[in-house]
Amino acid sequence: TGKKKKNTAIKLMKSDYVFLTFVTLALFAFFIIVLYPLLYVLSSSFSGGVMAGGGLSLIPARVTMEGYNAVFEQKTVWSGYANSLLYMVTGTAVALVVTILCAYGLSQNFPFGKVCMTLCLITMYFGGGLIPTYICIKNLGLLNTMWSFLLPSSLSIYNMLVMRTYFRTQIPQEMHESAQIDGCGEWRYLVQIVLPLSGAVLAVIALYYMVARWNAYFDSMIYLQKKEMLPLQNILRELLIVGNMENMTTDMESEAIAQQRAEQQPQNHEHEDREQHRRAAAPRAAAAAVYAVALNDHGFRAR
Repeated sequence: TGKKKKNTAIKLMKSDYVFLTFVTLALFAFFIIVLYPLLYVLSSSFSGGVMAGGGLSLIPARVTMEGYNAVFEQKTVWSGYANSLLYMVTGTAVALVVTILCAYGLSQNFPFGKVCMTLCLITMYFGGGLIPTYICIKNLGLLNTMWSFLLPSSLSIYNMLVMRTYFRTQIPQEMHESAQIDGCGEWRYLVQIVLPLSGAVLAVIALYYMVARWNAYFDSMIYLQKKEMLPLQNILRELLIVGNMENMTTDMESEAIAQQRAEQQPQNHEHEDREQHRRAAAPRAAAAAVYAVALNDHGFRAR
């Protein structure tokens, strides 16, 4: 006869159920708070910005594709998508290579290693400035190329520190010594031993670089002058600015016309008052003239 397996599951108390219920409700509420703005943006994109009932309703007043048609009619949007994907993939690959090499080098013990680490940390708080950086990029002949913003942003000191800490703490130093005894060089040790054991940190750092590269727009706005090379973020920015400028121009023209009409109305009223006064004074002036003529005639006869 087989022995019955003992139930080793931990029994929860009432307080545990209350705590788990509270945590579940709190997480669900947080999930709704995060999800609602995304659903609102998605719903409003199909409604032309007009929602049923107004406010923050998720129900569109009418379903229309005018917004999407207006955006995708622009040919620059498609080139912006292609450029953003190109810059994201290329920039992430270059940044990973630079970060891995820098992190691996600083994770090893070598002369002046602390000095090099200190110099890297200083750059987290102090930079050369926008104008010197632009002059440097210009003198290197990198303007209007994707390398003008991919190379300067290819190394994040924060990401490098995360990867360096992982190399120092998660990769045993004894493994490095054993590989050296077997005749393994530094490049082979890095490629065949360190990187396969660092998949987790590589994935995290790659995600950081991908998101940063996809959202970046300021550097490309400064260093790129050719419209066909702009990423999607700059294309959308131009579309929004042009749309806002047209609305502002229309509003300014309407305000100017209204102000001009408002200024003309008092002038028209003054002109009408003067005209009425002139018309009212004309009979009196004519009567006075006739009276004066009559007096002159009577005096002449009296003489």
